Amino acid sequence: MDLIAPLATLATLGRIFALIGLSIVTGWLLAYASIRNRRFEAAYIPLVNVFESIPVIGFLPLVLVAFVLALPPPFGVEFAVDFLVFDAVAWNIWIGTYQAFKTVPEHLVEVSDNYGFGFFKRMKELYIPHSIPRITSNIFSSFADAFFYISVSEVFTAGAATAKVCPGGTCATFGIGTLITEYLSTGNFLGVYYSLASIAVAVVAVTFALSRLSRWAVAKYGVDTPGAIRRYAGRWRGMVPSPWRAVRAQMRNVSRVAARPRQADLAGEGSRRTGALKYGAYAFVVLILAYLAYSAFRAATSVSASTWYGFLRETPKLLEYVGADYLRVTVIALASLGLAVFAGYFLATHRRTGDAVLPLVQVFAAFPAPAYFPLVFIVTLPFLEHALPFFYSEVYILVLGFLSCFYYVFFDFWIGVQAIPSEFDEVTRNHEIPFMTRMRRVVFPSTMPYLITGLSSTINSAWAGIAIGEFWPNIAPTVAPKGLQVPFGMMYYISSNMADGQIAAAAYVSVIFAVIVAVYGVAFTRNLMDLARRKYVIEEGIFAA
Repeated sequence: MDLIAPLATLATLGRIFALIGLSIVTGWLLAYASIRNRRFEAAYIPLVNVFESIPVIGFLPLVLVAFVLALPPPFGVEFAVDFLVFDAVAWNIWIGTYQAFKTVPEHLVEVSDNYGFGFFKRMKELYIPHSIPRITSNIFSSFADAFFYISVSEVFTAGAATAKVCPGGTCATFGIGTLITEYLSTGNFLGVYYSLASIAVAVVAVTFALSRLSRWAVAKYGVDTPGAIRRYAGRWRGMVPSPWRAVRAQMRNVSRVAARPRQADLAGEGSRRTGALKYGAYAFVVLILAYLAYSAFRAATSVSASTWYGFLRETPKLLEYVGADYLRVTVIALASLGLAVFAGYFLATHRRTGDAVLPLVQVFAAFPAPAYFPLVFIVTLPFLEHALPFFYSEVYILVLGFLSCFYYVFFDFWIGVQAIPSEFDEVTRNHEIPFMTRMRRVVFPSTMPYLITGLSSTINSAWAGIAIGEFWPNIAPTVAPKGLQVPFGMMYYISSNMADGQIAAAAYVSVIFAVIVAVYGVAFTRNLMDLARRKYVIEEGIFAA
């Protein structure tokens, strides 16, 4: 037991960082394809926005059909776990890389074009160095998301659907998530403590290393001034739901550069390499999408027409489940916003306290709640069952949802307050403007773009905690034989059907959720970002003065 927990932690860390590396490499290729091809960009950004909002559990039906049931063991299970972890780490790295490529200074692009740089030269000397600060700043969020999902990614079940390929119907791979799940199911709390201690050491070490890496990357590869870097760091996620605005802003320059004739003796070989790699990347993406589409089609056609008719009749009830979960997400988002506004402002305006507290917040955010939450559940269950006999499950769900996403809006607002020009702060202090007036007239308008982007990411990530909290049957078998379950919710419907082997039912509600997320991304996030950029750009106040 003394060695198994560190070895399992290293196995999980190795898997996470290997898939983060894959996310970075594929993000470079996809970002380059996006800035060079308008049609690809128009499809790529909305798709990433939708996929980022769907929690890992929403992909379980597709994972089972595409990997576990299609490939021989143990390859199917290993590929399935890799896909689920990749889903947790890839999307924000891809968007951060895309944003970095889109904001490469125009004069540097023109220089690389005039010298006839080919694809490899352009990537090595221009785009990759420019993207490294953004990538390093996003690795922390990817690491935190991956560790949050370890109990779902490394261990999953689908009842009879996985009984033929996984012992007992439970698919698992070696890692710290599997180990903690096994210890909890057998009541081995000493093993849980060892595992949590191993995770704590790993989280502290990784957080320290990533902080040093991020500062080194900004110092070595930063192009802008430090103030500009801080402002951009809080706004990159705003590009996720606003692809059209990004295209309008940058496509003219990209089109001009792409259309400019090159000298054949300088760029002939580079152009051939670029074309070969571009079509190779397109082919790779098309093959993956085709395989996933084929797996989805095979799952759909395996269900009888009468079953699909039954799903359609259940749609109104499923929409009620979605509404209940969105109500939970709203409560979580408001609580996260309240913490961000008060604690974030205090830490941003009290530098010494912030320097001491913020690393602790980073470590707490990266420490996976599913690893320690069962212990909290065991200790608090008797009290909450007595105090809130009908609502104690909701408390646990909201807490899990909060722990999965609060740090997005918290760090965005903290960065936004730091980015307020010092002239505004001097004016408010010289005129002795009261605190609430200062917040209403200066701080909130100045940080509105940061608040919107932070809230968008908070809402998208809250589904993680809700998905785990609504159906956690083995959270603590010794004190709660039925576990933590809330039947009225979309995530419960997906998870419970997966556990019973009803893959088609889980897949149907996942499709409904994907459509709703796409509408939300366009109707809510993009429109609010348009409003923020039209009315709440703090730099215009400096120019007007």
